Parts: sequence; C-alpha cells; structure tokens
Amino acid sequence: MNGYVRRALPIYAMILPGLLYFVVFKYIPMLGVSIAFMNYSPFKGFFGSDWAGWSHFRRLFAEGEFWLLLKNTLLLNLLDALFFFPAPILVALLLNEARVKWFKGAVQTILYAPNFVSWVVIVGMTLQLFATGSGAINNLLASWGFARIELMTDPHYFRPVWLLQNIWQGAGWGAIIFLAALSAIDPTQYEAAEMDGASRSRRLWHITLPALRGAIVILFILRMGHIMDLGFEHVFLLQNPMNREVSEVFETFIYKVGLNQGDYSYSTAVGLFKSAIGLVLVLTVNKLAKRMGQEGVF
Repeated sequence: MNGYVRRALPIYAMILPGLLYFVVFKYIPMLGVSIAFMNYSPFKGFFGSDWAGWSHFRRLFAEGEFWLLLKNTLLLNLLDALFFFPAPILVALLLNEARVKWFKGAVQTILYAPNFVSWVVIVGMTLQLFATGSGAINNLLASWGFARIELMTDPHYFRPVWLLQNIWQGAGWGAIIFLAALSAIDPTQYEAAEMDGASRSRRLWHITLPALRGAIVILFILRMGHIMDLGFEHVFLLQNPMNREVSEVFETFIYKVGLNQGDYSYSTAVGLFKSAIGLVLVLTVNKLAKRMGQEGVF
C-alpha cells in the first residue's frame, strides 16, 4: 500500500457510509424496474413471472386517464415553478436586507418552523378551519350572514390551496441555500457600489442577484428532474371525490393501481415513465445551462 492510499484511508472511510447508502437503497432497488416489463406475481417472484415486454407502457398511453393525469401533473408543476420556486429566493433577499439581528433571527425561526409540520397536520388544520359543516371559519362566516367557502370540496380551490400550503411550508426552509450563497458575497462590493452612488435596487441587481445565479440554475435543473413528481402525501390528503378531476396525478394513480388493486407491473411502468421524463429534462436543461455559460450540475 503506497503512501497516498494510506493517507487517503480516513477519507475513504468517511465516504463509505454514504456510498453504501446509495448502493443499498438506491442502486440495488433499481433491479425492481424489471417488474415493468413482466406480468409480475408475488407468488411466482421475479424469476417465475412471465415477461410482458412493452405491453404495460402501451396500456398507459392508451389509458383514458393518461391525459388527465398528465395535464394535472404538469399544471401543478407549472404553478410550482412560477410561484413556489421563486418564493425562497424572495425570502432570502428580504432577510438579507434586514439589519436588526434579533428581528432577522426571529423571522427566520418563524419561517423555518412550518417545514417541521407534517402534511397530515397542515391538511388537518385546513380541514378543521374550512370543513363545510363544522369548519371554524365557515361557521364564523355563516354567523355573519356570508356564504360558506367550500375550500376542500370545490375543485376550483384545489390548486390554490395546494400551492399556498407548499409556499407556507417550504419557502422559509428553501431560503437557507440562497442565504448561504449571499453570505459568501464580499461586503466591500456593497461598500464600493454605495460609494459610487449605486442605489439599493442597483446593488441588488448587479451584486446580489449575480451571486445567486449559480445556485438558482443548479436548483432549477434539479427541479426539472422532479417535474413529474408532486409529493404523494400532500396531494393524496387534499384529494376527495369532489375534486378528483383536478387532483388526480401520477403518484395518486400509482398508489391506487399498485397498492389498492395489486397491479404491480403496471404501476411500476407508470413510475418508470415518470422517471424517464425527469431524466430527459435534467439532461436537456443541464446542457442548455452549459451553453448559456453556467456550470450546470455535471
């Protein structure tokens, strides 16, 4: 064993737990993707089940619900990209401008706290406030002579509620990355710009935002990889028979077909389709970012 390897052993030891995690929980389970090409039966197992080729994918594209699932998934992701993705950036910029330390710390704590509240609690609180017959706010509105707000059953409210809850829970926590990028800016740049007569908006445009560009591009590329993912738990908890036309997405469909109906091969094929779309988008957006002079993810 040469000297270089001997000196690097502590580093390899530090890498080993993370490497084992990815091998055991990420790479080995990828063998299960083969179920998408089988008529899988738990009783026959991997080696005893019959191969089905591409039949499950053909079934997916011929499924009457496919376009509904695709439309709902893409619409929610578009709302997420337009409103939720910029929210942590805005929060970080506002916190960066705060000069009173105790106030800044208090606001950060308040904004970070919702991240530790589960979706079950968040949706449960919303239900308690806006339930049609017993919601506290609806009862208050009724006592004042106003119409009740059918927040949980009217399909028109599903997307705004889903988006606002996402922003409330994740905007403060997501701002941590951007605050870390802002902390790396040399304060002398602001001082020099101020001495040259640059206004606060000019300093924001020419110093602050360029410092965030790299983080924004990388997070946007990674976000494109999850464009077919919305988070099963949140959507499932908000979903009911009244709003199913706007709330049924690939994740809830996979749950119903795979676990409730036991059609493991078909649900795996749907999941593989989602992953393939995400991979293509990550590769495409990463290449475009590099052509525009950004570093990209790889």
